[in-house]
Amino acid sequence: MQARGRYLLAGLAACLLAGLYLRPGRRRAAAASPPEPEPEQPRRGSALAAGPAEAGGGRRARGGAGPAGGRCRMETCFDFSRCRRHGFRVYVYPARGRLSEPQRRVLRSLRGSRFYTPEPGRACLLVLPLERGRRSPDAPARPPHWNGGRNHLLFSLHRDGPLGFEPGQALLAQAGPGAPGFRPRFDVSLPLFPRRLPQRGGARAGPFPAPRRYLLVFEGQRSPSGLGAETRAALRHLHNGRDLLLLTACRPGPGARCDRPAADDARYDSQELMQNSSFCLVPWGRRLGFFRFLEALQAACIPVLLSNGWELPFSEVIDWNKAAIIGDERLLLQIPSITRSIDHDRVLALRQQTQFLWETYFSSVEKIVLTTLEIIQDRIQTHISRNHVMWNAQPGGLYVLPQFSTSLADFPFYYCALGRSPAKEFTAVIQAASPLLSQSQPIVRLILAVAKSKYCTQIVVLWSCEKPPPPRSRWPSVPVPFSVVEGEHKTMSSRFFPYDLIRTDAVLSLDEDTVLSTSEVDFAFTVWCSFPERIVGYPARSHYWDSSKGWWAYTSKWTNEYSMVLTGAAFYHRYYHYLYTFYLPGSLHSMVDQMANCEDILMNFLVSAVTKLPPIKVTQKKQYKETMMQQGSKTSRWADPEHFAQRQACMNSFASWFGFMPLVHSQMRLDPVLFKDQVSILRKKYRDIERL
Repeated sequence: MQARGRYLLAGLAACLLAGLYLRPGRRRAAAASPPEPEPEQPRRGSALAAGPAEAGGGRRARGGAGPAGGRCRMETCFDFSRCRRHGFRVYVYPARGRLSEPQRRVLRSLRGSRFYTPEPGRACLLVLPLERGRRSPDAPARPPHWNGGRNHLLFSLHRDGPLGFEPGQALLAQAGPGAPGFRPRFDVSLPLFPRRLPQRGGARAGPFPAPRRYLLVFEGQRSPSGLGAETRAALRHLHNGRDLLLLTACRPGPGARCDRPAADDARYDSQELMQNSSFCLVPWGRRLGFFRFLEALQAACIPVLLSNGWELPFSEVIDWNKAAIIGDERLLLQIPSITRSIDHDRVLALRQQTQFLWETYFSSVEKIVLTTLEIIQDRIQTHISRNHVMWNAQPGGLYVLPQFSTSLADFPFYYCALGRSPAKEFTAVIQAASPLLSQSQPIVRLILAVAKSKYCTQIVVLWSCEKPPPPRSRWPSVPVPFSVVEGEHKTMSSRFFPYDLIRTDAVLSLDEDTVLSTSEVDFAFTVWCSFPERIVGYPARSHYWDSSKGWWAYTSKWTNEYSMVLTGAAFYHRYYHYLYTFYLPGSLHSMVDQMANCEDILMNFLVSAVTKLPPIKVTQKKQYKETMMQQGSKTSRWADPEHFAQRQACMNSFASWFGFMPLVHSQMRLDPVLFKDQVSILRKKYRDIERL
């Protein structure tokens, strides 16, 4: 009974306290002074990621209506059957309205890619241009193949607001989407690129690895209110004027004024600051994809990201922990101590990765577009997709085609990382354009010399002569498998076709009039085994910039400098056959085939663009030059003046397509040990080379 009374008294006391707390005066006081909003809330909410038109719907409004939009995945919102019929092809709708300049540049890269098709019925992916002022696909007419957005891709690159409509089941490639509205493994996050970003090619990264003067820099504007105002206002507390330069020029906003003018900040140039600093701060800006991000990568300056909720560009495949410091805005004051604690070796590795990522994926509009398409293609063709190493190590995912192989061991770029060497065997591929009339022709002597090599496992003759190939009895007898391949299209590009019968990693490419001894073949192959990612061979050529004519010039003069090794007598990896055939556009193949020239120059362009390294020239006998001059008769293309003029034109056409000059000069020539030394010839391994 006493316990029941105590419970009753406790209940009455609780009711009395509740009545006092909820009295009318208390409620009026609470209404008069609302609580302060949390500063982090707008930065993480869907209102920021989606914009004013979509803020009310959160994740659902951004992704589209119902499960087909907000919870879209490739398995639920993409029709894979379209891609199985005709492969990965991309169709671009014709633009009916006014497009922004970034949108036009993206569409230009799409139409110039190897994935483009003018037929929508053969397309796996359909790209809808987003027009200025009328961005919805439902105004005034729905695209003919819209189907709720399925298999459609939208590039949202405008700076003047959100998308403006629900993309539904369409994939969205947008500059800096926020995490709440981003659909993982469905949407693609892009960087916000400036107008001056080149269409293709792109500038190399900044000076590297030169020591940097500053530790951490930032130069930008701040306003008393708005997105990121608190973060940028706090930067001045970290500025010390020595190794920490955090300059925020105040920009007055409506109804507010600056508390401190920043006249002294005008004497600093942002590009110069980044090129002289190890770390570059990338705080919150007016757009999530802040321009400073790409500028830092280009300057080989390690980005320090303070943008909570930002889905980093191409984060699905790029490991940003190897190239950037990803921090939290709430830990801003700890950034200086964090950057100081990173040791020199780690700083060097981070800077190297920033340079690699910039040059591989972000240095041009074309690379950004191609990276987007390759990511989507890997999602569709999961059984032949690139792995993490292919995307984050040299030469990058754009030059590693998984259709060739998904194993790192099959590519020449990863031998060192895997701790392996190429097999000690090669296949000789000889281009034959003349009929076989006698056993004294140069091609017969060449076959016999190559077959004597202990590393040769097969000889393949590519018959490109108009007359039918002779029977096997007319060819010389050799101790290795011998094949004659007559292609359907006898073109110059066919010599680099990836024939199935070529199974060795090493390929020895030869012209029918090449003069080489067995010792020269063996020595060149030994050198190639140490440099399997490069072209290694004998005849060298060079290029230079002719300032008087304003173009690239081609020269065959014998000098101490070269940038090309002709494929008339050279070793290279067989993967370059596949890359030459399926990576380069049909326009370059057509130009080479029409002129019946320049295929060797184009191969050198391709290999140098992939490796960023020069070819390697090995010991060359002087008789080779004299032999070529003797063969420069009326029937030889080397004696034709038009042949040389065509090669001049090819140089500039190839450089225009790549967007830069990929060829690299070198003065290195590799000779056998004791070559030309005054010692006994019996002590030399390749003694026959000196006698030639």
